[in-house]
Amino acid sequence: MYRFDTRTVATLDAGGTNLVFGAMRSCKFITEPITLPSKAHNLEECLGQIVSGFEQIFARLDEKPVAISFAFPGAPDQQGVIGGDLINFPSFRDGFALGPYLEEKFQVPVFINNDGDLFAYGEAKAGVLQDINRRVAALGGKRVYHNLVGFTFGTGLGLGEVINDQLNRGNNACIEVCFLRNRLNPELLCEENASIRGVMREYRELSGLDTEDMTPYDVFLVAEGRKEGDTEAAKEAFARFGKVAGDVIAQVITLTDAIAVYAGGLAEAMKYIKPAMLQEIRSKIGMADGRQVDRLLMKVFDLDDEGEFAQFVVGDSRQLKVPGSTRTVTYDPMRRTGLIKSKLGASKAIFVGAYSYALARIDAEANAFATKRDFVTD
Repeated sequence: MYRFDTRTVATLDAGGTNLVFGAMRSCKFITEPITLPSKAHNLEECLGQIVSGFEQIFARLDEKPVAISFAFPGAPDQQGVIGGDLINFPSFRDGFALGPYLEEKFQVPVFINNDGDLFAYGEAKAGVLQDINRRVAALGGKRVYHNLVGFTFGTGLGLGEVINDQLNRGNNACIEVCFLRNRLNPELLCEENASIRGVMREYRELSGLDTEDMTPYDVFLVAEGRKEGDTEAAKEAFARFGKVAGDVIAQVITLTDAIAVYAGGLAEAMKYIKPAMLQEIRSKIGMADGRQVDRLLMKVFDLDDEGEFAQFVVGDSRQLKVPGSTRTVTYDPMRRTGLIKSKLGASKAIFVGAYSYALARIDAEANAFATKRDFVTD
């Protein structure tokens, strides 16, 4: 939607360790990124870093950005107020009007969202959802998909939802998936398995080995047989990640009827994670009378597989005659959805999401103003 837009937006991906600043135009970076330490434990120092980063970005641009838009941990409210139990930004816990503060400082609109939300929005507006719809049309398909849920796998488990092409921020900007129950241990959060720490804990417990100096990539190398360790335990640790993540994805798809996209820091290990994830999503679930039914009402396709993508496009289309006329209509009773890997990658999708969200908000407010003006004039 905004791939050819010539407006510029200054962006930021705020992490507890580093702040990464940039600027986008037409969904592309137009400056080299600027990375500054977050200094997140001191509010004054952290604000100084944020202001300095944007000042440096503004100085590199040939025109003033129309907005600042960025990702921040937690659940920023609609005004851009940051607060709550922020593990990585403790100095903001008592509440700080970061959006209004930056608006006063730079005299442009400021939009702040959760990184999971912006990941999903970026993939919906300029990533996999647009790509899927183009490919479906190119193969002769008639459906157009408007719902997407995005999952980020890494130190935690993140979620964003785009429903009917609009970002779903909920009533409290607090749509979180990490608090769902764990498929393998209902007493725990699902994130305790579907995360990097989950893989490390499972491998340590399954293998009985000391993993203090190991990383998730080391566990992957063990699974590949390229590093000494318990190969089967490594594979099982990733499979358990997939089982729990698959359960979460199935629950979210059930409630949203959306295509699911995923990204994160465990990309190479997906060869061990994804089969278990798909198996769980496609599994059966029981009824009290002993019958087994499909976990989901729709058929789930692996959209990274060309053969399955072709089946996803075709579905079960057939022509039906309209009684009393010579007309026919196309009827496709197959309910279907898909799971697909991010094409942009989590980091770029977040920036693209921030860019697209800012322009969508600016355009919506401009249209609302124009409608109100025309109403008053009439």
